[in-house]
Amino acid sequence: MARYTGPKNKLARKVGEDLNLKTNALKVARRLLIRPGQHGARGRRKSSDYGVQLKEKQKLKYIYGILEKQLKRLYLEASKSLTATGATLLSLLERRLDNVVFRLKWAPTRAAARQLVSHAHIKVNGRKVDTPSYQVKVGDVINLTDKAMKIAFVTQLLKDEPKASVAWLQKKRAVAKVSRLPVRDDIVEAINEQLVVEHYSR
Repeated sequence: MARYTGPKNKLARKVGEDLNLKTNALKVARRLLIRPGQHGARGRRKSSDYGVQLKEKQKLKYIYGILEKQLKRLYLEASKSLTATGATLLSLLERRLDNVVFRLKWAPTRAAARQLVSHAHIKVNGRKVDTPSYQVKVGDVINLTDKAMKIAFVTQLLKDEPKASVAWLQKKRAVAKVSRLPVRDDIVEAINEQLVVEHYSR
């Protein structure tokens, strides 16, 4: 599946927030409030309602590292749910395998987690899965391959962070289990999902 391959700091500067796309937060923070481009240093004009909604939708795409077609497909799937569309959309994004690897602290960024998955370093229920958009389910057992355990940053992260950072995942070193589906309160990023829903329902 296609992905964004351009400068990640520019995405954070475009939104005006640190989106955890890079590991060096201090470097991002130095120019975070300067928009990219020739006229980036000028003040920002007040956004319209549409502009606010669009910015939030773009931010959601940048955070999870997906493109418009993927997000629209997930929104359409979420809109068929009996629960709140915004919360369901975020739950579907959280259940992506690359995001799960990131949440388990097996990779420093979602981009690095995506690479681990794409290079077949992750197993789900004993089988290698190389699709970053794979949706995990309750009861799924996820683990790193022996080859992945030898990657320098993975080894360091396993040493530094023995526990998962979210309640819906149970983790023991290089093995984890999905104990329940993620809910809105599990997501720590500052996302206003209602604005995304309003954007797509225009």
